[in-house]
Amino acid sequence: MHWLDRARAYLGLAEIVGPHHNPKVVGLWKTARVPGVSDDETPWCAAFVSAVLEEAGIVSARTGWARSYLTWGIKLGAPAVGAIVVFERGPHAGHVGFVVGKDKADHLMVLGGNQGNAVSIKPFDRKRALGYRWPAGSEPDNFALPLMTSDGQLSRSEA
Repeated sequence: MHWLDRARAYLGLAEIVGPHHNPKVVGLWKTARVPGVSDDETPWCAAFVSAVLEEAGIVSARTGWARSYLTWGIKLGAPAVGAIVVFERGPHAGHVGFVVGKDKADHLMVLGGNQGNAVSIKPFDRKRALGYRWPAGSEPDNFALPLMTSDGQLSRSEA
């Protein structure tokens, strides 16, 4: 999954605290083809996913709204490495990232943007997952998630 290679290349990219903005985070919006954002404080998880897909040559949802990925690509009945997962974050908001594995507590390990204001891999409770998606025109060949080390602290900072 070449899109995961692109996503991993961003690990560690973070917002700049204060009045300045990380130009690489702001640039994700342009790559994602979502105009009008010029700061690194606007929730950017969907811009990250969209930018990574576009860089990998896959037409993304081209959006800044995480829940829009619930209708993008093809629906999967279970998580697979490389799948896009959409999580609930309140009644209308969401979070989106890429599944990369599971931890010993069976939490999903997700590589995503705006996780603690950075691109990181964090554990998420599967109960928060609203759906799993895959790029149209292909299918995952393995639903066995690799076991990964985590601190067990579930992600709670995605905005």
